[in-house]
Amino acid sequence: MSTTPSNEPVAIVTGGARGIGLAIVQWFLNHGYRVAILDWDQAQLTQTLAQLAQPERVLGLHTNVAQAESVAQAAASVQAAWGRADALVNNAGVAVFKPIEQTSFEEWRHVLSINLDGAFLCSQAFVPMMQASGGGAIVNIGSISGLRASTLRVAYGTSKAALSHLTAQQAVEYGAFGVRANCVAPGPVETEMAKLVHSPAIRQDYYDSIPSGRYGTPEEIAASVGFLCAPESAYINGQTLAVDGGFQVLGVGLPTLRREH
Repeated sequence: MSTTPSNEPVAIVTGGARGIGLAIVQWFLNHGYRVAILDWDQAQLTQTLAQLAQPERVLGLHTNVAQAESVAQAAASVQAAWGRADALVNNAGVAVFKPIEQTSFEEWRHVLSINLDGAFLCSQAFVPMMQASGGGAIVNIGSISGLRASTLRVAYGTSKAALSHLTAQQAVEYGAFGVRANCVAPGPVETEMAKLVHSPAIRQDYYDSIPSGRYGTPEEIAASVGFLCAPESAYINGQTLAVDGGFQVLGVGLPTLRREH
């Protein structure tokens, strides 16, 4: 029999089996939430559930967020298990880094289906549960690539820019029902994926372009997400917060001039 108090808040985190998503899951667990992890990588999800080892407080759901039926099944499972939802973090995302003319329509649609359609579908599925619980918070995980253009990011950057506007739409429509929506736009983050795909030259470019002179950590992104779900941020709604060490606001910011002065 479960010994978890039924009044503990519930967070839903998509793409929560690894990286930034897992750091967000851990933040919620550390702050008294039960957490449903929605992820389409069954092997990684199984490994993460074993690693967390909190079956009373963690629910793993094999879910494709781009498919309405799969999302509906996940929502039904959360309803059956815990009967409430208090926070939704739309973190699941994919990327294709190619020039515009080399990006196929299939690749374009795949990126938008996960990054944008997924957030839309999950919000439709879980917001009614939030309303029934008395309100809640949505945090969409965007990207600095949705705030400033960059090469090879036509699908990824466009999906994240659209996600920022979806956030605004959610804030306008859901605010009257006690549900807030905000977006966190990370800059470069020190994840296993970044270590694999960022060459030394690319890393140096980022160091030169970020006023803080470093990559962020998954835990820093998670803390920002947690704040936007907490009561302390109750009057913040419809915003996109760049968590990027100052990358977005730099402008031209020639590295040589910064080093000299």
